[in-house]
Amino acid sequence: MHKPLDLRTLNRTLLSRQFLLERRAMPAQDAVAHLLGLQSQQPTSPYPGLWSRLDGFRFGELGSLLTGRTLVRLVLMRGTVHLVTAADALRLRPWLQPMLDRGLRASPWAAGCAGVDRATAVAYSRALLADRPLSSAELRAGLAERFPDADPLALLNALRLWAPLVQVPPRGLWGQNAGPRHAMLDAWAGAPLAEDPDLPGLVRRYLAAFGPATPADMQKWSGRTGLKQVFAGLPLRTYTAEDGRVLYDLPDAELADGDRPVTARLVADFDNLLLSHADRARILAPADRSRVISVNGMVKGTVLVDGFVGGTWQFAGSAGGSRPARGRGGRREDEDTAAISVTPFAPLRPADRDALEADALRLLAAAHPDAPAHAVRFTAP
Repeated sequence: MHKPLDLRTLNRTLLSRQFLLERRAMPAQDAVAHLLGLQSQQPTSPYPGLWSRLDGFRFGELGSLLTGRTLVRLVLMRGTVHLVTAADALRLRPWLQPMLDRGLRASPWAAGCAGVDRATAVAYSRALLADRPLSSAELRAGLAERFPDADPLALLNALRLWAPLVQVPPRGLWGQNAGPRHAMLDAWAGAPLAEDPDLPGLVRRYLAAFGPATPADMQKWSGRTGLKQVFAGLPLRTYTAEDGRVLYDLPDAELADGDRPVTARLVADFDNLLLSHADRARILAPADRSRVISVNGMVKGTVLVDGFVGGTWQFAGSAGGSRPARGRGGRREDEDTAAISVTPFAPLRPADRDALEADALRLLAAAHPDAPAHAVRFTAP
């Protein structure tokens, strides 16, 4: 009988499967597919998210995949915007629809569109979007004209959950602060939504990226419920966690060595590394949760120290990292400096501080190659 999987083994295994134990040399499209998407509520988050995982990643690669419609951004898991492959968007959206419907019923927007027939609203919106993508204001105005008794803002928010609306470029392109423009997923991707999402296949892919895990973990990642029977019906390997939970995994998946050293490094804001398990202890200590995830769901960029979240970071003074920081007092050297601010939770060992500084400087070089100066600033714990 196998001994229970300890916390460090789960930590190193998760980092390995998330490509955070060591960077991988692969195309960004393949990485996004393996990860089953990256949260993109903040449009720029996937850029450092992929940079932290891929050897030689260039920010322009992701922009090209978005403009080429290979990758798309739309509301998916947990009712939040994700960056996924177009093929996965077509598979995932129908499977997630019951969760999105449930979310709308519990939302403040439900009352404002209570008298609107969903099918009619979706069909009308599809006709509005037939010629070109529309901005939120344009789509809201069109809905207000057709459904004058509804709250147009509530109806627009309902439509994001009722229909597979893609936020098309330039939204999501690095260095551009464009507002959302919307298109229907199937029209944008040139393919129909999947009739069968292949749920057993999704379970296997989830475990490949996040396992070993429980059905409750996948339910946390997706927002869907009722996955116990799917897990139980698959030929999966099982382990026991230290607290007695049964963990499922792919039969041939390897576990990482829990004693393996992990270099301190940066992880993007809103990263699914922190958001895809019911029990986050394998990466984030419960006592530190409020330092990273706010009550309204904002998730800071984090630093990993010995493989676990040991602090936070941000592009200092910039909007989501898409513009270099601007200093105070009109000093040109500050205005021209692209900076990252690191806030550790505890004093750092010199080796960890050096590793984080080097990682941050490499990220600044990738994110702001034309900035005259780069700086890394450490603030007191």
